[in-house]
Amino acid sequence: MHVFDVLGDPVRRRILELLADGEQTSGAIAAVIQAEFGISQPGVSQHLRVLRESGLATVRARGAHRLYAVDSATLREIDTWLERFRRFWTQHLDALEAEFEDK
Repeated sequence: MHVFDVLGDPVRRRILELLADGEQTSGAIAAVIQAEFGISQPGVSQHLRVLRESGLATVRARGAHRLYAVDSATLREIDTWLERFRRFWTQHLDALEAEFEDK
């Protein structure tokens, strides 16, 4: 599955947002996702698997717990790909900044 297909899912995007705040146990992630999306624990596990297999998340065992974290390598690849498009929004932001400086 292509990384943008993975990120196209709102549940997986939300999981990555949670992981951006730091390493999380699968149970903590499942609790938030279940509350926000009404998805079962096995469903959350499937989303975590997709994130791992796509290179967006890593997992490590700590005792009986599985800890998930963002894998920054794939995010850097996305950022590199987006670089060619960044000019489309930075020009507008630069113009807005200049407008505020004139006031």
